[in-house]
Amino acid sequence: MRETTVEPERSGVSVAEARELMLSAVPVLGRETVGLAEATRRVLAEEIRSEISIPPEDNSAMDGYALRASDAARPPSLLRVVEDLPAGKRSQRKLGPGEAARIMTGAAVPDGADAVVMVEDTAVEGEQVRVMSAPALGQHIRRAGSDVRPGMQVAESGAVLHAPLIGMLAALGRTQVAVRARPRVAVLATGDELVEPDRLRDDGRIASSNSYTLAAALREIGAEPVYFGIAPDEPDEVDRRFREALRCDAVISSGGVSVGDRDWIKQVLTGLGGRMRLWRIRMKPGAPLAFVMVGDRPVFGLPGNPVSTLVTFEQFVRPCLLHMMGHARVYRPVESAVLDEPYTKAAGRANFVRVTLERRADGLHARPTGEQSSNILLSMVRADGLAFFAEDSTGAAAGERVPVQLIYSDDLRAEPGF
Repeated sequence: MRETTVEPERSGVSVAEARELMLSAVPVLGRETVGLAEATRRVLAEEIRSEISIPPEDNSAMDGYALRASDAARPPSLLRVVEDLPAGKRSQRKLGPGEAARIMTGAAVPDGADAVVMVEDTAVEGEQVRVMSAPALGQHIRRAGSDVRPGMQVAESGAVLHAPLIGMLAALGRTQVAVRARPRVAVLATGDELVEPDRLRDDGRIASSNSYTLAAALREIGAEPVYFGIAPDEPDEVDRRFREALRCDAVISSGGVSVGDRDWIKQVLTGLGGRMRLWRIRMKPGAPLAFVMVGDRPVFGLPGNPVSTLVTFEQFVRPCLLHMMGHARVYRPVESAVLDEPYTKAAGRANFVRVTLERRADGLHARPTGEQSSNILLSMVRADGLAFFAEDSTGAAAGERVPVQLIYSDDLRAEPGF
């Protein structure tokens, strides 16, 4: 491993500066073709234009009788039923004067018919039907192309493939679609104090919960986690693990980014040719964060405390990975909430406070989940959102409104909200 010295930048950057720096650095991935069954929540990488009409021909919007409106202008009118048209069957004859065709919803309207009367407005009399109300011209007929016409743009590149759009693609006869690739993201933990959960013993070591947290968070956004285990606090071993991890599209590590004697990540990554873009942010929890670009591979060195890992993933890594997948909206929604308890802080760092949320008659209310230390994972388990207090803020009194990021909402926004 090549020896490299990284000088710490004491002041760090703001949350907004860090977010902008990272998003501007990460690339958007290429495209791939997948079947519709695998396309849910992927990002479209092609424009979709229809080559057909939907519906392909005039069809009935009701179960009833297709007829000529002029034949039933003076109800009650008695018409001869000449055929039965279930959905999927096309008439082979033209409807003549005084004739009607029994028709099901979705069936093609026969030539000659210009209205459909609901079955509720009719009475069957042998092979005839009595029409009890005068139909309007075009009544209950869905015109060909009323949904989609040939040449119409159905979706533009960058659209998220939710259920209605996937259904529309199927209706257009598509079985495959071009989408942005999903990133393979390496997940790596560092630290001699860590063990896998099934090796947890009463020996002073702790379970590597961050790896499971990060893998779950990656799956939630549609990325593919690739687990590279726990690297001990040895520079050569950390170097080896990162060399392997850099075969993925992005790398997330937890731990080893502070200024301790055994925090090797920054040195290893710069030794691998990485460009250190930042490693300290004026925020709490989660100040020490290394962001390195190794070629076109982003590496996020997150702090080791479990809450710090989650908060920094939410604020920076998640938006960056969504951007890599082609999403234009990458931020969780932020709402204003009434703070039910006072919160105090020192000026100088932005604070993210874990809160529970409750909607009342006067709007959203927020209450801290308890102890806010960065090692208290239960405070994150109980949280519905993250209340944001700016760098220059000294807190807020009970009853004041604060911005809260909704951490379980997938209603993504184009702007961060704070």
